[in-house]
Amino acid sequence: MPAVHGDGLDDPRLIGEWFAVAWSREVEPGRLLARRLMGRDVVLWRSPQAIHCWRDLCIHRGAQLSLGRLRGDRLVCPYHAWEYNSGGQCVHIPSQPGQPPPAKARAQTYHARERYGIVWVCLGEPLSDLPAFAYGDDPAFRLILAGPYSFRAKGPRVIENLFDVAHLGFVHAGLLGDPQHGEIEDYEVGMGTHGPEAREIRIWQPDPDGTGKGALVTYHYWACGPLTAGLVKVHGEQRFGILAQVAPVDANTCESRLVIAMNYGHDVPEADLVRFQDAVTAQDKVVVESQRPELLPLDLQSELHLRSDRMAIAYRKWLREIGFSYGTA
Repeated sequence: MPAVHGDGLDDPRLIGEWFAVAWSREVEPGRLLARRLMGRDVVLWRSPQAIHCWRDLCIHRGAQLSLGRLRGDRLVCPYHAWEYNSGGQCVHIPSQPGQPPPAKARAQTYHARERYGIVWVCLGEPLSDLPAFAYGDDPAFRLILAGPYSFRAKGPRVIENLFDVAHLGFVHAGLLGDPQHGEIEDYEVGMGTHGPEAREIRIWQPDPDGTGKGALVTYHYWACGPLTAGLVKVHGEQRFGILAQVAPVDANTCESRLVIAMNYGHDVPEADLVRFQDAVTAQDKVVVESQRPELLPLDLQSELHLRSDRMAIAYRKWLREIGFSYGTA
């Protein structure tokens, strides 16, 4: 069945993806946390056993559950104090304490899990397991969380920007590239476990990671999902990796969160590394938000392409093959 392109927030493929909606540290015991994902208001909270994500709506009169409170493993609505257990079922109605709540008095619940310090949410039935990041599970690597970064753009534009090695010497001149070394050597793109990937892309960088030391680095990019991607940057024995996830907030806005992994630079303050990533993303944000059309063209005849665009081309072809409609044209 051909994809229907557009904003596509009802894209079945989108509904089945895992999205990074919060840092684990933000969902504190006893605290309700409101978020917005794919145009839907959701509430995050912890019971003693698990992390939860529900639609931020009481079934009774439509009040936001995030304005309520927690009492043990129950969420109490702010309006009429209906109490919902951790499974989403209403178990107590104070105005009618002697009457068991009807079975349909339930909160709408979503899948929620944690990995790498992130709360991941899937609004439908998951199409796959949570994204895997080998460096995120390796004790030799230090993990740094960066973001969230808000873009007034569609998610595919943000992911394609990550895959675009040719812009590094110009948009990030002095940091991730040098205009005098802007040529990109030819490289090959193949299909990885979950999507396209490219290896052995070499580029000179004045400051590859915020430590202030220039190096000739080699990139490896891969897609974990339509809006989740990874990269590894290698120079010598040093490894620098990023797992990037882009979550649509609504039809016009998305939010990116990054897990950064490094097996070196352990003496560099985390705040310095985050500031470096903040600066890089701010440079990307200006360009990505300016791109027209806002919807990523999947028809390769609609824009010009060079061999340095091979990873971006493979990404567009792959989105078309899997029928991904959100943010594409």
